Amino acid sequence: MSTESSSPVPAADPAFAAASARKPRVAIVFGGRSSEHAVSTITAGSVLRAIDREAYQVLPIGITADGRWALTADEPARMAITDGRLPSVDQVAESAEGQVTLPVNPVSRGELVYTEPGAVPKALGEVDVVLPLLHGPWGEDGTVQGLLELSGVPYVGSGVLASAVGMDKEYTKRLLQAFGLPVGPYTVVRPREWDVEANRPAVRARIAELGFPVFVKPARAGSSMGITKVSDPEQLDAAMAEARRHDPKLIIEAGLVGRELECGVLEFEDGPRASLPAEVMVGEGYDFYDFEAKYIDSSDVQIPAALTEDETARLQALAVEVFEALSCEGLARVDVFLLADGTFVVNEINTMPGFTPISAYPRMWEASGVPYPELIDRLIKAALRRSTGLR
Repeated sequence: MSTESSSPVPAADPAFAAASARKPRVAIVFGGRSSEHAVSTITAGSVLRAIDREAYQVLPIGITADGRWALTADEPARMAITDGRLPSVDQVAESAEGQVTLPVNPVSRGELVYTEPGAVPKALGEVDVVLPLLHGPWGEDGTVQGLLELSGVPYVGSGVLASAVGMDKEYTKRLLQAFGLPVGPYTVVRPREWDVEANRPAVRARIAELGFPVFVKPARAGSSMGITKVSDPEQLDAAMAEARRHDPKLIIEAGLVGRELECGVLEFEDGPRASLPAEVMVGEGYDFYDFEAKYIDSSDVQIPAALTEDETARLQALAVEVFEALSCEGLARVDVFLLADGTFVVNEINTMPGFTPISAYPRMWEASGVPYPELIDRLIKAALRRSTGLR
């Protein structure tokens, strides 16, 4: 599916002109401060393996769990899950103290600086585009996108608003409802509501109105982090505590009986198009697609999903509608439920989906005729076609 929504190439965009005249330099930024640090690192390893080194110069930059931007080794094998152990930026950082800085100055056009204690700062040169492979808060939520906007550096993916809205499950649903798109029943629990013991009975009653089972989730996290399926009111307090480890604001969703489907959206020259959809096939012994089922154990996705032509077309159209409603750019993965009556309900959107070897997004596009290296190439070129700032 496609729409006529893409903007023409800015005629005088210096970044596009510079990158067109030579091999573009791509900063691959990964890791980050969120609980999805390891997933982001795995994603970066996959991209480093697949990116076309004949077409692009590559500069890997990792953000440590405490927020330091570090130069890292270009060694994707060290960014994978090994014997069940998750990777981190610290494992591949070139120095324990060195730091990369991006000046907040659009005139600099991405002139990176590297500093170490007791050493003269070193210029790393310009980058033409940033591929921010960051998941979760402090990366996928508009914060890094805002930094790149202030620095005047083009970047892959959605802008500040779409990234922030897409990260916050409450406002994703509110905005989709405003556009008349289908979402399931939910309620939001804000920090002050749960912090005050006297407020909790009213919160529990509100949740009970959804009917059990419910899913208790951090409002601003991904990769199934901190999510608990609650089948009984007695389990609720423990589930709330687990979710609040990741985010003080929670969203509680009614359990929907249906098939769990995913659809990728990618920005082409003529606008966004949807991939063939995938169906989540949760491994034996799991109630839902949690972190362990997704990354450690036997769960998988079936691509393409076993849908009729009509169901596929309706899902693809819905995925593009969600993408457009949130003003997304570049890429997104839209997750939906197909209910027994044939209707689709939007669960959430991921504005920077995983690119790990088992991730659904690149596999959906592979099945749709866009191999992994071409997918990365299209994302970078789409970013270079856009200028930063209002657009």
